[in-house]
Amino acid sequence: MNGWKKAGRGAKVRLVASFDEQEAVVLRGLIGEVRQMLAGRTADNPADELAALTGIRTGPSTRPDDRVLARLLPDFTTEDADLAAGLRSLHEPALIEAKESAADLVLDTLPVTGGRVELAPEQGDVWLAALNDVRLALGTALDVSEDMPEQLPADDPRASHLGVYHWLTYVQDGLVQARMKV
Repeated sequence: MNGWKKAGRGAKVRLVASFDEQEAVVLRGLIGEVRQMLAGRTADNPADELAALTGIRTGPSTRPDDRVLARLLPDFTTEDADLAAGLRSLHEPALIEAKESAADLVLDTLPVTGGRVELAPEQGDVWLAALNDVRLALGTALDVSEDMPEQLPADDPRASHLGVYHWLTYVQDGLVQARMKV
């Protein structure tokens, strides 16, 4: 990846980067994994007849058991368990929909075989949300922490994936920097 750059002026400002084929495959695959996890959460939620009649969508009231999914769909409050359950039930479907929509935009704008990505500033914001979700998911799976070394010993099973996490950080940071120039 050659890094994000601002191109154009005024209403024609774009955020531009190029991804090679391997980078596109990795990013598309990770976005797809996050989408699958979110779709699984939605599928696990039984249909609610009252919600169907009223048009009010509700979701599950319990926190996901999977720690990666729980990181993507955190509790809305930790002060009151009943309030947390109610808020989750009301707001989780919209949160999942927003995350899926962000993932869709990345998949729609990132060429399958790599190449140029050109985004309007608002699309850049959506990309940032999707990249953040992927980093959260991967970081949770790898147990990334602030005191974790930049490189892990070769025999650590997480070592080969940590580079991908750092690359995602680079992609996200570059987009943030380019977005700030708009």
